[in-house]
Amino acid sequence: MLNRTTNRRGFLKSSALAGAGYWMATSSLAAPTRSLQEKLNIGVIGVHSRGAANAEAVASENIVALCDVDERYLGEAAEKYPRAQTYIDWRRMLDQPDLDAVIVSTTEHTHAPASLQAMQRGKHVYCEKPLAHTVEEARRMREVSKQMQVATQMGTQIHATENYRRVVELIRSGAIGPVREVHCWVEQGIEGPRSRPQDSVPVPEKFHWDLWLGPAPSRPYHPCYFEKRSLSWQNWWDFGNGAVGDMGCHIIDLPFWALELQAPTTVEAEGPLPVRPETYPDELKVRWEHPARGNRPPLTLTWYDGKQWPESPAGVDLTSWHLGTMFVGDKGILVADYGRYLLLPEAQFKDFQAPDPWIAPSLGHHEEWVHACKTGAPTLCNFDYSGALVEHNLLGTVAFRTGQKLQWDAEQLTATNCPAAEQYLRKTYRDGWAI
Repeated sequence: MLNRTTNRRGFLKSSALAGAGYWMATSSLAAPTRSLQEKLNIGVIGVHSRGAANAEAVASENIVALCDVDERYLGEAAEKYPRAQTYIDWRRMLDQPDLDAVIVSTTEHTHAPASLQAMQRGKHVYCEKPLAHTVEEARRMREVSKQMQVATQMGTQIHATENYRRVVELIRSGAIGPVREVHCWVEQGIEGPRSRPQDSVPVPEKFHWDLWLGPAPSRPYHPCYFEKRSLSWQNWWDFGNGAVGDMGCHIIDLPFWALELQAPTTVEAEGPLPVRPETYPDELKVRWEHPARGNRPPLTLTWYDGKQWPESPAGVDLTSWHLGTMFVGDKGILVADYGRYLLLPEAQFKDFQAPDPWIAPSLGHHEEWVHACKTGAPTLCNFDYSGALVEHNLLGTVAFRTGQKLQWDAEQLTATNCPAAEQYLRKTYRDGWAI
């Protein structure tokens, strides 16, 4: 890992100019809601786990509404924010007239319905990753956020870190030359059952199962959707998209940002067969082909999860990295995770001098969003940027479930060679939950 010191005055000057320019070029401007001195009125949908952390991150503003389908968690949050109105149904919460902004920290399958309804009412939205459950939902999140001109941010806190900024600068400055391959991985496999349980279990008291299901098809309650770890629901197709849907938002974010990626031209995936109808595979490998972009060459981006890693280059054992990204350029290799990076071969980069930083330091991931709500300033993980990232990642699950290499037409939002993909690009919603 390389650490370089920089003149702080020069850093602040360059980052303020170049960083501001970058934000303006990639973000939609939000309509100002308050002066910096006034507090936002924020509603929180989903108050446990990430929801609790997100509420705490903006607790200096006014938390005026709380919503959760589990009344136990709702009661705990109400004790902490006693002035807030409480709800078990977010559709009712959005009727509260004094709301300026909403934080969505529910399960993946309700992210888009709640966020879209909030934005359509003119509310600023912070939504946990991933933004959407389907490719079509991700596209709608992009479209509505731009139409309504509200401040948006996806909950990818790693985007605000200094390490990601330095890696982006290195890649864009040409430290390893033109990049033709990227490999992303996470050591994360499926937990819990692989098929729907057959036994009947009573719904816990004070837990509103039908509201938790929301837009998903009706099914009996079972604790397997919640046990072992808080994200066990994530591996069920009706509720999530496994590791690539979830962790891909963090890990693929880095090459997406550094290389200014958008839609791929083809997507193919491989994993254990047969494809399970209910759950994500035990491991998945996805390959996206990206076209040339300006002076950048075509790019192949490959994803690995479960117990899979790309081939390790000389000088590092990638299997010792729980997660990471490897950029393969014409002049070298850069390997990074959340907090470190390596330039390889080590001997070649022994005397390497990193460029002076030019991407502005983050105000803080939540702070960016609050500032945008009040001033109209853009955010780095706005829904236009992050929606494109989520579209890209979810195409991997579509390719796997169809068993075909997809020829992707991003403008028409369709796989031109695979009519079977339509059932996975979009979905049917239960009555009362349509987007």
